[in-house]
Amino acid sequence: MFDYSARPELLKDRVILVTGAGRGIGAAAAKTYAAHGATVLLLGKTEANLTQVYDEIEAAGHPQPAVIPFNLETALPHQYDELAAMIETEFGHLDGLLHNASIIGPRTPIEQLSGENFMRVMHVNVNAMFMLTSTLLPLLKLSQDASVVFTSSSVGRKGRAYWGAYGVSKFATEGLMQTLADEVDTVAPVRSNSINPGATRTSMRAQAYPAENPLNNPTPEEIMPVYLYLMGPDSTGINGQAFNAQ
Repeated sequence: MFDYSARPELLKDRVILVTGAGRGIGAAAAKTYAAHGATVLLLGKTEANLTQVYDEIEAAGHPQPAVIPFNLETALPHQYDELAAMIETEFGHLDGLLHNASIIGPRTPIEQLSGENFMRVMHVNVNAMFMLTSTLLPLLKLSQDASVVFTSSSVGRKGRAYWGAYGVSKFATEGLMQTLADEVDTVAPVRSNSINPGATRTSMRAQAYPAENPLNNPTPEEIMPVYLYLMGPDSTGINGQAFNAQ
């Protein structure tokens, strides 16, 4: 496991947007960031899940989060602009962006993967992530120390059979992370890095490995050290790097 111990007030006064914040790793990250002082913007498509995370954060006495229902699969360009305008009006700037939301799609040979399924995975995992990044970058540049964290995968670092669209989307994720990192290096107070969570006890993992015993994998809460490290000031100057949570 990534070795890092965060001080309690690590993210005090920071505004951090987490995509896919309604469950799994996204929900764990949102609650962890809030517990370390951040105002967390909970973005996801299922409002009931986001509200549950909101209630847990508020019940724990952490800074009041914000619920942002937003469907990355159907969102149009003007909706991204409206999202950025709302964040600027309400919060003034953005200190962190965790790209966590993604879909797995069918695990099948490329020959049997339909174009429709391929394009759906690429749209959610890559196109929507690009749109969020480019639209929110001006707000991140208004921070004194901003961090963009991309969620990768081992199959986005070395191609593996039958991972099809998902694997390709994670290679693209690494490419976007590296491109952004090179663009902001030394010219903006923004850093860009990726995390491969590894085998984690989530519904997506269960979908990919139905025969696996989930209890053999760590919970999302257990892999949070690297998520805290990259989102806080201790990683200032770290840019363009690919991290493993485990």
